[in-house]
Amino acid sequence: MAPIRVALIGLSSSAKTSWAAQAHLPYLLSPKGKSHYKIVALLNSSVQAAEAAREYFGLPTDVKAYGDPNDLAADPDIDLVTCCTRVDTHSLVTGPSIRAGKAVYIEWPLVENYEEAVALTGDRRLDNSIIGLQERVSPLVLKLKELLRSGRIGRVLSSDIRTYGNLVPRDVLPDGLSYFAERSIGANLITVAYGHTIDYVHEVLGEFASFQSRMQIQRPVIKIMDNGGSQIREMQSDVPDFLAIHGKLAKGKGDIAEDATLSLTYRTGEQFKGTPGFVWTINGEIGEIMVTANGVYIQTDSYKDAIEIKVHDHASDEVVDVKFEWEDWQKELPYRSKNVAKLYELYAHWRETGMPAGDLPEGQDWPRLHDAVTRMKEMDDLFKQYDTQNAE
Repeated sequence: MAPIRVALIGLSSSAKTSWAAQAHLPYLLSPKGKSHYKIVALLNSSVQAAEAAREYFGLPTDVKAYGDPNDLAADPDIDLVTCCTRVDTHSLVTGPSIRAGKAVYIEWPLVENYEEAVALTGDRRLDNSIIGLQERVSPLVLKLKELLRSGRIGRVLSSDIRTYGNLVPRDVLPDGLSYFAERSIGANLITVAYGHTIDYVHEVLGEFASFQSRMQIQRPVIKIMDNGGSQIREMQSDVPDFLAIHGKLAKGKGDIAEDATLSLTYRTGEQFKGTPGFVWTINGEIGEIMVTANGVYIQTDSYKDAIEIKVHDHASDEVVDVKFEWEDWQKELPYRSKNVAKLYELYAHWRETGMPAGDLPEGQDWPRLHDAVTRMKEMDDLFKQYDTQNAE
């Protein structure tokens, strides 16, 4: 079968953040990736910037260089458009391709806000798409779903998560991510760190039937640092750095008790010294699961250290370790690329098997743009509660 022809948006030799290079390129240039995909075009802020990226990353000279999203959308020789730019540009650079009927892969968050998400997608199901909520398809999440299906802990009664955004100090942001302190941009440590987390938690346990939350800005003044670690300015942040949320889990996702509660607390910055940066427990009638990791970034950076699953059997009072494994081909990829690669693999399998419509069997599905709209609505509800509380 002919390879899926990919256009990358945001692969840059001078970008302040390098997600396209670190998470997407390793898979697409690997033997596994090349068996399904071929990079045929780049879109950057200008044709010259795209040409510079092509040369910098050693891509073939026949990879087309674009500076206009409309020109990219009009190219009939592109099958999939992958967007790795700042969130407030997503609509601008992918909208023409969506309207042209092309498949798109957009990194999370989808866009700045829920209203823009509805406008971009037409609030309709878009099977021929991918959203970068990659932890849904991780071996960790698959193992947790397997444990629940097996009845190992019985019916789920409640679940609790305590986690920390500890890749940065409590009141610091690197210059390339200074926009995380501006709520209007749409990408911040609530929508990114918490958004990714609650998405894969919902994948395991189901959605909230209802929830209540409280957010707080604990450290409103943020130090902005250059690449050398020196402070270059300060910013006033309007983004909460603390979140507490609890809600009733909806029925329909496995064996969940009628009034099962899901609660989560998140705080930006380091946790108490010597303690885990992420602890997730799932309490069942006959046992309990505990997941521990170094921080909130289970979808990416947490994999550089060990992530552990333990099961406590109430009857025997024994605690056992439960292992999960990457597929052999994933083991060859850097940790930021492993789950991103799985999204590409699932999408390629779908295309190569005739692009069946509707829901797919367990283990074959992946998150798409309409799933992102659902999660954007949850983020919208969360911030509306915050705004209402602040207005009181």
